[in-house]
Amino acid sequence: MTKTLSSSLLITLAALAAAASARTPASGPNEAATARHYASLIAGAQPKTAELVLFFSQMPKGGDLHHHYSGAIYAETYVDWLDKQGYCVNKLTYKIETDKSVVEHERAKQPKDRACLSSSDVYADDTTWRELLQRWSSKDFNNHGAIQPPPDRQFFQTFGYFGPVSDRNFHDGLVELKNRALAENVAYIETMFKSPDTVSDPEFDKRAWDSARDEAKFAQLLESARQKLNATPAFRTSVDTFVRTVNEAALGIDDENFTMRYQTYVVRLFSPSRVFSSMLAAFESAARGGKIVGVNIVGQESQMVSMRDYTLHMQMFRYLKKVYPKVNVALHAGELALGDVPPEDLKYHIDQALNVAGAQRIGHGIDLAHETNAVGIMKTMRAKDIPVEINLTSNAFIEGVQGENHPITLYRKYGVPYVISTDDAGVTRHNLANEYVLFASRYKPSYAEVKKASYNSIRYSFLPESDKQRLTRLLDARFARFESDVAALERTAVKH
Repeated sequence: MTKTLSSSLLITLAALAAAASARTPASGPNEAATARHYASLIAGAQPKTAELVLFFSQMPKGGDLHHHYSGAIYAETYVDWLDKQGYCVNKLTYKIETDKSVVEHERAKQPKDRACLSSSDVYADDTTWRELLQRWSSKDFNNHGAIQPPPDRQFFQTFGYFGPVSDRNFHDGLVELKNRALAENVAYIETMFKSPDTVSDPEFDKRAWDSARDEAKFAQLLESARQKLNATPAFRTSVDTFVRTVNEAALGIDDENFTMRYQTYVVRLFSPSRVFSSMLAAFESAARGGKIVGVNIVGQESQMVSMRDYTLHMQMFRYLKKVYPKVNVALHAGELALGDVPPEDLKYHIDQALNVAGAQRIGHGIDLAHETNAVGIMKTMRAKDIPVEINLTSNAFIEGVQGENHPITLYRKYGVPYVISTDDAGVTRHNLANEYVLFASRYKPSYAEVKKASYNSIRYSFLPESDKQRLTRLLDARFARFESDVAALERTAVKH
């Protein structure tokens, strides 16, 4: 019976997806010419990758909805900021030294005798520079022979290296990200920017674990904790400071060609009390309106604490979503692959993010095929118009999930909406155009589908409707210019 029901649901989903694609509006001559040109680039066993890079570098890409501020900035920028902050890098550990007395002591030495290096010292020694890049990013991971950690550990360890400088110079970092986005025709970024402070409460931790299986009892505990935190002046002050930090960093970033908004997030690697206090501060910050448009959760999902407390965290989101119903929630969920965790732990993460926490977007979602409720998940996401954020470079590097093994094949086949995004482009050293190149060359979507993905990144943003309409009009104008240019290019190519 279950197998028959699942097959029936899949057939229904497939039919709905086909009907949706059939409703694509008629194209104009420039759009049709662009579609023909694009089709020629993906035709055959070997797509024309160089030409696809050119095509997608110029194509308007709407926005980037799964984007981490600290992971998006390249290591070169963080090295440049060392001197500005008065820091140096230990040449043996590649960790940043922030103690000013140590830094001054090192600078008094001759360059050859320094154990801690300034920006110029790092750049002056190519061996040190290349080693730093390999620690602070994925540079050379796949093309050098040195002993190296597993890729997931390599990825998550990078944040510990550049962390002391990534938490500084926020405005300068946002300006750099804006300029890079504009250079590749991206008009909107919704970045996971910063996490609020946490508060440790050992008594809460004990009671949380004890009451986790009784939802009503757990909700009562959360309500008591919320009231206690809200009555604490230091907590209220920390929220005020957090919101002010975001707003000050964002000054002057928006203009007529570019918009940036900010998700705040909680780190899932901490004790329950620290997670809940940070989550409450995040919801409170987002509820005030302004530049903070949503809440997320981050941290390696396969890590022991993340797995142990996953359901606990989803219940926290459900509780706070009831308290703050207008706050948007996007969740990293199902960023797991076979072998990361025991098989039974691959079966519920996306499901709980949707049906317990109430996520409005799913980040990654790559364990879909393993989930017990996979068909129901796709049906829910399609029916409720909940998109999945697809991060092809990240999924291939961290989890080894790519090609036909990537569940984008399932999401597309059964009509689940999706957006193409970067994740941590500075760590994995790529850009949004590259993600579209991978998407096109691996899965050969039509131009209409590619274009829809670009528009989806505005449609599924957490912006108010008026801003979505404004950015959609801007995207319309950019596509009109792009398609006119491609049509002219195609005419020139035909003549030759």
